[in-house]
Amino acid sequence: MATASQPAANDSRRNRQAWSVLIVSTLAFTVCFMVWMMFGIIGIPIKKMLDLNATQFGLLTAMPVLTGSLVRVPLGIWTDKYGGRIVMAVLMACTVPAIWLMGYATEYWHFLVIGLFVGLAGGSFSVGTPYVARWFPKNRQGTAMGVYGAGNSGAAVNKFVAPVILVAFGWQAVPQVYAAIMLGTLVLFWLFSHSDPAHLVPSNVKFTDQLKALKDPKVLKYCQYYSIVFGGYVALALWMVQYYVGEYGLDIRVAALLAACFSLPGGVLRAIGGVLSDKYGAHSVTWWVMWVSWICLFLLSYPQTDFTILTVDGPKTFHLGLNVYMFTALLAVLGVAWAFGKASVFKYISDDYSGNIGTISGIVGLAGGLGGFILPIMFGALMDWTGIRSSAFMLMYGVVWVSLIWMYWTEVRRTDLLTGANAAPAQR
Repeated sequence: MATASQPAANDSRRNRQAWSVLIVSTLAFTVCFMVWMMFGIIGIPIKKMLDLNATQFGLLTAMPVLTGSLVRVPLGIWTDKYGGRIVMAVLMACTVPAIWLMGYATEYWHFLVIGLFVGLAGGSFSVGTPYVARWFPKNRQGTAMGVYGAGNSGAAVNKFVAPVILVAFGWQAVPQVYAAIMLGTLVLFWLFSHSDPAHLVPSNVKFTDQLKALKDPKVLKYCQYYSIVFGGYVALALWMVQYYVGEYGLDIRVAALLAACFSLPGGVLRAIGGVLSDKYGAHSVTWWVMWVSWICLFLLSYPQTDFTILTVDGPKTFHLGLNVYMFTALLAVLGVAWAFGKASVFKYISDDYSGNIGTISGIVGLAGGLGGFILPIMFGALMDWTGIRSSAFMLMYGVVWVSLIWMYWTEVRRTDLLTGANAAPAQR
């Protein structure tokens, strides 16, 4: 009797550990993402203080994203080798001094350099994804990774918290408060997370062996998908507050609240995307995500336009453009679609690379992060060049076209969309 009850007790204990790991890791990722998106709010008074143009502002907001992207591959590999608990804890600890110092920066280059170190927080995604996934059976990994990925909602939390601190105490107080929050989260994470030696990749696996995945065409395709659903999400989360301020003349607090209509569903609903991906398959969810994105970006791309028509009664002028309510509604739909897409891309990875999730998620996360780095700079350059704010959405519309074409030729032509089953052997 005791022998029979022992496995049940072990299963119960492991299940509690799995959920504890998932909850505390999601909290840690939410705080890391909140810190990572900090410039989306404090960058606005900094831009005014330093008299930056749109391109310089884009570079300012993108600097943390660069570091968070570049460290994703090594962090994913170290997670496979050393375990997610220790890697995540060390990563969070390293960011605290840099976050605190941000409040004392005065020159443009100060913000760029310190931003590189603050950006380490963005690498937490490629640590937590394999860490939480391995605590759950394969048929629930999409859900687990979706719940963890809901930590992207840290971008929305930033939009709720940072403007209040900024207006009350000045922008310098924001990084100081964020440093204290990161330190407290680190303590909670260490107390309630767990390690399992069975999750580690054998020590005889070499760094170069793991990087061979870069030669896999499927990995490159998943990188392209993720550069939209995650890279685009990060870029717009950084860009939208100042877009609302400039395009609609809103106060920063109102602008941040409306921008959260994109950031919040884009993070929280990722968990639902994981459930849908487990149920319907990664391909079907991703395909519909791309089409919804295409439609939303097409409408968002249209600039505010006044045109005059000569009628029998003389010239008449008409205005065509999205008002703030229609714009916010479309942006919210786009956020929901990308939330589902972020989960479905990683369902592809857990299906195809279950024994090497850390490395592959690091590579795909790198591509997504680089998208989040490059896009804000391109948004700024396009706005300086054309003078059209909606050119940011025009650029994203073109990028989505690339994924739709790629996906059609490699997947859709050989897949039954109603069942998600391959009709013939095909490279996904």
